[in-house]
Amino acid sequence: MKIIIEEPQMPAFGQHLGEVCQLGSVIFLKGTLGMGKTTLSRALVQGLGWQGKVKSPTYTLVEQYDLANSVVFHFDLYRLADPEELEFLGIRDFDAQRGLWLVEWPEKGVGLLPSADLVIELSECESADARQVTISAHSSRGESQLKSLRNRMPEAI
Repeated sequence: MKIIIEEPQMPAFGQHLGEVCQLGSVIFLKGTLGMGKTTLSRALVQGLGWQGKVKSPTYTLVEQYDLANSVVFHFDLYRLADPEELEFLGIRDFDAQRGLWLVEWPEKGVGLLPSADLVIELSECESADARQVTISAHSSRGESQLKSLRNRMPEAI
């Protein structure tokens, strides 16, 4: 699925994405620096009901958001030099079945990350205030989520 999302539409898109993603979901976020991976993550976490600030985990590598019915783990692996560093982070202690994982720069964690249900790639488009968003499913759960997302998307997006 390919769509163009303008910056003001990102919060609504993030909320729709959060509504269709189930506990135990793993979402890989791809794109070059400045494409909006963290902006999308912020929109998704806030769309799920988080009232506080959603920080970028660029330096901490992971931020955890405990919500009423779920937990979101937001990983930013940009500064990872070697996937083995995830072992020192305690990657195996993060419950992939109980939470929703958002993983920026997943290619830096190959071999130690769980498989993705959805892969979302953000890239430039003609308008500087918009992004082309390509969403692909990589599991049966991801297929179901993608189908639900298509059904929920407002006409404007």
